[in-house]
Amino acid sequence: MENSSKSSCCRRCSASPPKESRRGFLTRAGAWILGAFALAVPSAIGIVSALNPLRQKGQGGDFFRVASLDVLPEDGTPRKFPIIADRRDAWTLFPNEPIGSVWLRRVGAKKVKALCIVCPHAGCFIGYDAKSNQFLCPCHLAYFDLDGIRTDASSQSPRDMDALDEPEIRDGKEVWVKFQNFQTGTPDKIAEA
Repeated sequence: MENSSKSSCCRRCSASPPKESRRGFLTRAGAWILGAFALAVPSAIGIVSALNPLRQKGQGGDFFRVASLDVLPEDGTPRKFPIIADRRDAWTLFPNEPIGSVWLRRVGAKKVKALCIVCPHAGCFIGYDAKSNQFLCPCHLAYFDLDGIRTDASSQSPRDMDALDEPEIRDGKEVWVKFQNFQTGTPDKIAEA
């Protein structure tokens, strides 16, 4: 008897483990797939939500109320005005912040010309020299006429001052400017996003 019990025990011990059923494999595979899907959906939503402010365009190209037509001198002397708007920096909102400046000057009874204040050479702020009646970049002493054209062909500026689209005169007295910044250091006028 001892032999027969010993042999049945050895047969049980030496026998290979039972093969996994197909149902068990499909159950585990389905659980892995459902678990991965359950993890992927909120992860993707979280990533899109976190990166959304970075994908949004800036306020370039929007119209802003800049000044009243009455404050612009009728003789065409340029005046500098800030562009005030709500600024968003990734996730933070800064209400009523200066986001840039423009030069405005009358070129007719109800017509205004707008120039970007940033020099196309290196991004310095262009000033107005009343003595010479020209715009002047203090960084490289480049002069521009009242239309923003370079007056010196040997100027380091790669292009003329950046003219903005013709401002709109709304209600017969308010000057609205389509404000935009442009890339510096390039001969082509390329709008920044």
